[in-house]
Amino acid sequence: MDFHKPPHIVLLSSPGLGHLIPIIELAKRFIIHHKFNLTILAVTSQTSHAESQILKSATNSSLYTIIQIPSPNISSLLPTSATVSTRLSVTMRQAIPSIKSALTNTPLPPSALIVDIFGTESLTLAQELNIPKFIYVASHAWFLSLIVYSPILDKQIEGQYVDQKEPLKIPGCKPVRPEDLIDSMLDRNDSQYKESLIVAEKFPESDAVLVNTWDELQQREVKALTNGELSGVLKVPVFAVGPLVRQPESETGQLKKPVIIQWLDKQPRESVIFVSFGSGGTVSYEQMKEIAFGLELSEQRFIWVVRASTGGGVDTAFFTTGSSSFNDELDEIRKHLPEGFEERNKKVGLLVQNWAPQVTVLKHPSIGGFITHSGWGSVLESITNGVPMIAWPLYAEQRMNAALLVEELGVAVRTTVVPGKNVVGREEIASLVRNVFLLEQNGKRNHVRERVREIKISAEKALSQGGSSYTALSEVANMIVHKHRFY
Repeated sequence: MDFHKPPHIVLLSSPGLGHLIPIIELAKRFIIHHKFNLTILAVTSQTSHAESQILKSATNSSLYTIIQIPSPNISSLLPTSATVSTRLSVTMRQAIPSIKSALTNTPLPPSALIVDIFGTESLTLAQELNIPKFIYVASHAWFLSLIVYSPILDKQIEGQYVDQKEPLKIPGCKPVRPEDLIDSMLDRNDSQYKESLIVAEKFPESDAVLVNTWDELQQREVKALTNGELSGVLKVPVFAVGPLVRQPESETGQLKKPVIIQWLDKQPRESVIFVSFGSGGTVSYEQMKEIAFGLELSEQRFIWVVRASTGGGVDTAFFTTGSSSFNDELDEIRKHLPEGFEERNKKVGLLVQNWAPQVTVLKHPSIGGFITHSGWGSVLESITNGVPMIAWPLYAEQRMNAALLVEELGVAVRTTVVPGKNVVGREEIASLVRNVFLLEQNGKRNHVRERVREIKISAEKALSQGGSSYTALSEVANMIVHKHRFY
């Protein structure tokens, strides 16, 4: 190993935009601020158009090398009813031989390996190479606390978690209500629960854990993990290095302004509600109709990213091939919208099929609110652009995220019923939209709008030189450099 060259970090991403994008953004921070060499090993889903577009753009980057690893065929290993979480875990386990081959054949010898939460079983490969190994949690510190503590909860609590009368207590953290639990903990008999425990038990085998939040945002949880009640459970350091989010130029790849941005340019400041449920979320056609009526009733301008319902659950678009043609899918969506909806709203609304350049949209001054599935990446993109949210959680850890946004951070409002399991009515949707856009409520300044702007400033400080997240990532870089020099 040439110790005079900068360290070479290899980052491993599991399939899906929600995993790939945070890995890419972490890579950029190491390159820009520490001049490291970077290789990204991306296990691909081979079904997501948005993921393929991001990979295409990333492959052309001069900053880092990206190596795509096709997902192994796991159809014979799992029933068709297996959850997304289970499929990801099994996919990454079966991909280990390919990951090992890619890791040991990179142009430069690796100096460290960083894996996402579904890649924890690949930590053994770093052990074999005697290089530092890290887990990057692209979510928040409360989520990390629940994962870390879950093996203890598994021993403490009998029966199903969802049947508990009291919230689940996590030392040093806000308790988690049964209805806000992550998907993998909803049924302890399901394979995804067993897979989540395997992930949790791998954390102490790392050299440190990176988490996509910042100290000032979640001081209590970060303290519990670093030197508080949970540090003895985790047994390795935790570094809050966020918020790591995309920049607009990294998602469009176009010289010409997209149509969606041209449309936004013509709208008044903070007048548009953006509606998007992420790259893997769908809603039923019944719910789609209620959203349409709700947007109309709110009398607010809107951009709505629509996706045909898969009929198989709110997260099944994650592994959907999208074999139908563009026009067929759009025709199917239109059949389920209220009659005359598009015609009545052509001056104040824009329907976009399947995907939009979300960061570019959220950064636009015409955007004043965001109806979001509450995926942590989307949440951070909204916060860092000062956009208040209507939390519409669908799957994974999104119910937990929504509780954090509404009850702890005060940057969002949420529906009275859990979306996905229930249909949210048009009147409630209209009311939530109107409330987010009000400058004042009951004679007082709108707390949600004020709070998200405060947190935006906090995020900028954390990432700036000398800020908490900048310093935390520098400490991780120093750990890698030290091992690189004295290996």
